[in-house]
Amino acid sequence: MDLTTFAMEAVADFRTVGAVAPSSRYLTQAMLRPLPLEGARLVVEVGPGTGVMTQALLNRIPFDATLLAFEINSRFSRYLKSNVADSRLDVINASAETLRKEVRRRGHERVDAVVSSLALGLMPDRQRHAFLSELGSLLGEAGVFTQYQYFHALQVKNGQVRRLDLMQLLRRYFRSVQRRIIWRNLPPAFVFVCRGPLCVETTHSPRSKAQAPGHAKSRDIGHELAGPKTSKILP
Repeated sequence: MDLTTFAMEAVADFRTVGAVAPSSRYLTQAMLRPLPLEGARLVVEVGPGTGVMTQALLNRIPFDATLLAFEINSRFSRYLKSNVADSRLDVINASAETLRKEVRRRGHERVDAVVSSLALGLMPDRQRHAFLSELGSLLGEAGVFTQYQYFHALQVKNGQVRRLDLMQLLRRYFRSVQRRIIWRNLPPAFVFVCRGPLCVETTHSPRSKAQAPGHAKSRDIGHELAGPKTSKILP
């Protein structure tokens, strides 16, 4: 699927696509590098699109691991099934908040890593919180979740377009949230690396800080200026 086709699909259904171009190799590397893939048994990708990160994941996970790819866009889902020939890949044409149900229906209780390209800002609050709560019931203490967000960081709320503070949102669900900037992507993007899920049950609203077993920590871990090896550490 070429760039023109991707862009046409984005225009036709931007709410589910949430991007104007496939992820660059720099964004892909930043999303995948923190994940514990070498010894992974089950990895989940949410919003794979045309499969740029999907193929990179398949190149890194063990030969006997499984990759569940959740893609709600029917055209992208069909494309992945037709063009990525790998027995480890299971493409699921379902939304993000069905994550736990689909994982457990396949006989799994835990996942080792989750990589998400979802346009969280374009999702309704209920759906966004349901998805993040699902992660808490599936990721163990050693599990890692990565999510990216474009610079403009927009969300639609009550019919109005606003800026989504994704760092603040993710800190309500994870003890550790790290962020870096990837300049070499269209458009530039933040990558968030999350560890230590606070929510252990699926709900439609996050825990309050009083309920959480600890306060989340966050920090910026760098600006990527010219690729993955030229990052600058921020205070």
